[in-house]
Amino acid sequence: MKLTQGLMMAVKSVLSNKLRTVLSMLGILIGVATVIALVAMGKASSNEVAGQVASLGSPDSLSVTITGRGTVTSLSMEEALELGDLNNVKGVAPVTSTNAYAKFGRTQVSVSIEGITPEYESVKDFSVQDGRYIAAPDINNKTKAALIGTQTAKDLFEEEGENPEEAVGKKISINGYIFTIVGLLESKGSSLTGSNDEKILIPVTTAQKIFQTNGITTINLKVTDTDRMSSVVTGVEAVLYEKFRGNENAYRVLNQEEAMKTLNSVNETMNRQLIYVAAISLIVGGIGIMNIMLVSVTERTREIGIRKSLGAKKRDILFQFLVEAVCISGLGGALGIFLGYIASFVIGRVMQTETEVPINTVMLAFAFSAFVGVVFGYLPANKAASLKPVDALRYD
Repeated sequence: MKLTQGLMMAVKSVLSNKLRTVLSMLGILIGVATVIALVAMGKASSNEVAGQVASLGSPDSLSVTITGRGTVTSLSMEEALELGDLNNVKGVAPVTSTNAYAKFGRTQVSVSIEGITPEYESVKDFSVQDGRYIAAPDINNKTKAALIGTQTAKDLFEEEGENPEEAVGKKISINGYIFTIVGLLESKGSSLTGSNDEKILIPVTTAQKIFQTNGITTINLKVTDTDRMSSVVTGVEAVLYEKFRGNENAYRVLNQEEAMKTLNSVNETMNRQLIYVAAISLIVGGIGIMNIMLVSVTERTREIGIRKSLGAKKRDILFQFLVEAVCISGLGGALGIFLGYIASFVIGRVMQTETEVPINTVMLAFAFSAFVGVVFGYLPANKAASLKPVDALRYD
């Protein structure tokens, strides 16, 4: 039997039972579509994770969070600045933070307040879009100057009919203290630690005075050479280990690169498990194809006997039924790819992030669907090919 002749006969047989064909390919279709949709979802999640981690700071930065030991829950300003003496550290930005109420006119909102130094701008890569930044005189004189986030500006000023973009120069009260807004921060969106646009930054010395705290709970560091980031982390941990007398639970050092690796590892593990589930549906679809093909062999026993009596060889019958199984699974795979792309588009819109379906994943999913057709189609094809012409012609 010629290849083209076998293909035409197989396609004709598949199309002659449209409903059966659709039902038998349904498992393959769902499996392939699920695999592609999950890969797209994984890519969207990875992009979102990358954006969240990137919002923590530039790749050459790391942060230290002090949780404390016993009655000591923070570092002093001097102790925090000592970390700047470590090798490969280019800048240090100590931060003290708390929550407070900010008020303008009749509008009052709860907001995160951070006491910062001028180095915060370069270390955190967080500048102003209008006005000026906190400067050294603000630190020395404990001035009541404030930098306001874009969302906080909207929350405070829009309710009062004011333009949030003209926040510079306006006066607000923070827990009853009057502050002058000297800068409107650029919009940074949200990060793993919360919204960067819903905060107010003030001089660290002012924050320590009005909130009656001398401790530093967060220290942001910027390194000179990112290739030596691990040595900086080791050095910081060694200093903190000594200060907190060996209590490693008293502090946490967050390296952006390590955070990215950890989150991506978790994300990949979850996606891998979901793809395993999708692969099971492909196998179930293959079993469905085998079942349909076995029924088809039983129904077409006389046809097989006639073809064998007219000279069809065992390999011709085997080839025909294998091609039919592959056609069903391949068509299901193709439709699954189409449905998977639609699902990835919808996922991107829902998650509001870019999705991507690698072409190698599409090719692998289609190849696997065809492979399933071969594997699960072989048993019924072999059964058909093994029928003896005399027995087949006697079948009723």
